[in-house]
Amino acid sequence: MRVLATAAGSFSLAVFAANCIPLLEGALLPLSCVLAALCAAALLCLRGWARVRGALICGGLALGLLWTAAYGAVFYAPARALDDRTIRLSGTVMEYPQETDYGWSVLVRADGEPGAPVPTLVYADEQGADLRPGDRVETVAHCTLAERTFGGEEITYYTAKGIFLRAEAYGELRVTRPERLPLRYLPAELAHQLKQGVDAAFPEDAAPLIRALTTGNRDNLTDHYTSSLQRTGLSHTVAVSGMHLSFLAALVSGLLGRGKRRSALVTCGVVLVFTLISGCTPSVVRAAVMLILLQLAALLGRERDPLTALALALMLLLAWNPFSAAHIGLQLSFASVAGILLFSDRLQERMLRGWKRPPKDSIPLRLLGALVRFGAAALSATLGAMVFTTPLTALYFGSLSLISPLANLMTLWAVSAAFSGGLIAGAAGAVLPELGRVLALPVLPFVRYLDWVVPRLARAPFSALSTSSFYYLAWLLFVYVLLLLGLLYRGKKGWKTPVCACLAALCASLLFHARSFQAGDMTAAVLDVGQGQSVLIRLGDHYTLVDCGGDGPNDPGDTAADCLQGLGRDRLDLLVLTHFHDDHANGVPELLERLSVSAIALPDVEEDSPLRREILTLAEEKGIPLWWVRRDTTVELEKGQLTLYPPLGAGEANELGLSVLAGAGGLDLLVTGDMSGDVEGMLVEHAGLRDVELLVAGHHGSASSTSQALLNALQPETAILSVGRDNAYGHPAPETLERLERAGAEIYRTDRDGTVTVRTR
Repeated sequence: MRVLATAAGSFSLAVFAANCIPLLEGALLPLSCVLAALCAAALLCLRGWARVRGALICGGLALGLLWTAAYGAVFYAPARALDDRTIRLSGTVMEYPQETDYGWSVLVRADGEPGAPVPTLVYADEQGADLRPGDRVETVAHCTLAERTFGGEEITYYTAKGIFLRAEAYGELRVTRPERLPLRYLPAELAHQLKQGVDAAFPEDAAPLIRALTTGNRDNLTDHYTSSLQRTGLSHTVAVSGMHLSFLAALVSGLLGRGKRRSALVTCGVVLVFTLISGCTPSVVRAAVMLILLQLAALLGRERDPLTALALALMLLLAWNPFSAAHIGLQLSFASVAGILLFSDRLQERMLRGWKRPPKDSIPLRLLGALVRFGAAALSATLGAMVFTTPLTALYFGSLSLISPLANLMTLWAVSAAFSGGLIAGAAGAVLPELGRVLALPVLPFVRYLDWVVPRLARAPFSALSTSSFYYLAWLLFVYVLLLLGLLYRGKKGWKTPVCACLAALCASLLFHARSFQAGDMTAAVLDVGQGQSVLIRLGDHYTLVDCGGDGPNDPGDTAADCLQGLGRDRLDLLVLTHFHDDHANGVPELLERLSVSAIALPDVEEDSPLRREILTLAEEKGIPLWWVRRDTTVELEKGQLTLYPPLGAGEANELGLSVLAGAGGLDLLVTGDMSGDVEGMLVEHAGLRDVELLVAGHHGSASSTSQALLNALQPETAILSVGRDNAYGHPAPETLERLERAGAEIYRTDRDGTVTVRTR
């Protein structure tokens, strides 16, 4: 079995290298030839196990590089040939359509021109609403590669599923429906029926979570709940994976009897069907391959080797689609399982060391023992999974979930019950809705519990930490240094000392981070929210947030709330909205769910704005006072003052926004929102602005803002541009940067520098 693990691991390593190291892109074939030659040399020159290992490693690496190159030439080249072209697209619908903000999206197996068929995500208007798997469609569409960047973040979700094109349909969508559903599209039909069964069996407020647990479809979960899952480290519960398949296997074993041959065979069949229904995502395919291999090993009397099963599952996934190596879900899935296999058993053994099994005749003690063992198993599995997933979540999402072990301990039992019961009720509801509703009744308490506990865990101070802080990154590095030393010198020291050291270092990092932000009379942080703006201002012990919008990988409301909760605060003293555009206010709903806000200051403009109406409704529900800024408003604070200027311009919303001046300890900060140069001139004259040290550049560095007249008046020492990576507007404009340089301002940009923090000494 270890031979198989070596070959599979080498193949997978080569595929990962080919996808993650840009320098290898044009050298895959030469490198594969070199490695093939080394494989032959190992067979000829080495002896014994070194000969086998050397040949397997070099051969696996060569095959991985060669397969990646061949896959790109055969399957990806047809998609690249259609990039940025408008064509008459024809193909077969593969899945049911999904509703989007602008219509419907549907996966189509498009006919190649020439070459292999190209799985394409087609965006259509209301004509796409009634499409079904197996339908033949034809339309005029503009095609682009699915791997293109959006909002500065590379999209790998589609390429991981083998979807290489996105196409926007124009005009008529011609549809030809087959008389009978082709067998290959039966899993998509079953998945659709299961979702409909869940909707029929469960109340409207409970169905979204059950759909997510049983099918991985999170479309109907609220943004707030999805964010709470991420902060608490529970996102894996709504991404069908090994945990769900283990629940399913336990359900089958419970019905048919554990350890029986028929149970193993039925488990393999049920797992295979469920994998097809769930859409064959990388995490569920990995889990299915491992589970089936382990079941077959028991049936055939072979030794179970989870690490070999994991390596083989990864190789099969990458052989099916090498581009899935760059998918975050795949990396997290395999990293978590690797951590569980390598560390969880040892952690559980240490936790239960000294624990004696209770006597069989004492039912209360036996129940207590079962509870202790369950807690140790859940906690050790969570900690083991975090060993390898924590660096990945820090890298991709910029956060560390401290509450994840507690959250998993408090919810996994409810997730198991909700998944198993929801699957049974949903399957019944697809056939007999009345029966489904009856079977759903005992499941509802678990759903209600999850709906109650997850957001509350996410609201806890320090539940998740932002990796933008040097102190938190230093603490994370310290933890992994101790872990490495523990592996090198295992058995020589106890576990209590390193655990206490990690906890002490965590407390120190929390303290140093809070003290660094609270030093001096004033601190300002321009948060990295992508193409948007969110500025946190501290004056003494008073915290003001100016705007809360953007298109970054995280909701801007979460970014702001994370920053405040990372300081141990659960309240914001004042929220100021310059205007109601998404890039300045779309994070407010999430912010209001996460934090208590004492007051909101806003301009009395844009009465027809849907976002304004949503914010006002939420403020009324939560009893938050509103300050309508119609004249100059100054808030005198112990350590400084905050002045809000009303809209001074006319016309579009950008010219009707508020502006904010904060000052303390010899430092002045001006935020002008999105106002243009003409209105900036009106502001300078109206407020008599002079010598403002810190400027948040207007309109994300647009050419029409941060005018020369403003810079002549302010003479800023530092300018910060809140701007998204590779944004579609070309911000910041070269002429704006040139004006700032001529003014002698030191320039910082959130797209390059991340969150920028300035404080008084």
